[in-house]
Amino acid sequence: MHVNIQNLQFRYPSMPTATVEDFSIGIQEGEIISILGESGSGKSTILRLIAGLEKPQKGIIRVGNDVFSNGSGIFTPTEKRGLGMVFQDYALFPHMTVEANILFGLKRWNRSERKKRVVEMLDLVNMIEYKKRYPYELSGGQQQRVALARALAPQPSLLLLDEPFSNLDAHLQQRIRDELRETIKRTGTTTLFVTHDEEDARALADRIIIVRQGHVQQIGRPCDLLRA
Repeated sequence: MHVNIQNLQFRYPSMPTATVEDFSIGIQEGEIISILGESGSGKSTILRLIAGLEKPQKGIIRVGNDVFSNGSGIFTPTEKRGLGMVFQDYALFPHMTVEANILFGLKRWNRSERKKRVVEMLDLVNMIEYKKRYPYELSGGQQQRVALARALAPQPSLLLLDEPFSNLDAHLQQRIRDELRETIKRTGTTTLFVTHDEEDARALADRIIIVRQGHVQQIGRPCDLLRA
């Protein structure tokens, strides 16, 4: 398994009960997994725990050969986990061009490799002609492509997506879903995304994990779990 999460548990200090309890999954390399659940189900907290934005009280998070957390002392901070992340609002730097936004995550690469990688990413998401534009000059779908390119540029061991279509107009969602899945599959990047939308999960995921109140309820292929 490329990603192995065992018995993850987390409770916010202000809450009487655990938000995430005994959450376990295994993900093969290159697989796209959706965590599907309603608001308050704990799905976004699971993503935050994997990203290192929250610290679990119990459980193991392992990606590749790296153990990020074991609930008993080991805890790797977010910036050292080597993960790619795309948030709901895309979190692009407004004062940077498209090209500069993608370059930002490649600071440790040498100059020639950085320039080559940026061109590869711009081509991957069909944004070469927009490389000198700023985020405010782009549509929502274009901003999402740039955010994805920036996240994929450093070749992350795992890509995390938080409600990737929540800020897109309904008429754009189907096309962008198809584009996103194709782009991720072309790079072979192992991906985990959370959503409350069954259509998102059906269109993108190889497997779906349905969660309720921080517990895994079902795991399976979209065609087995979701009605057409």
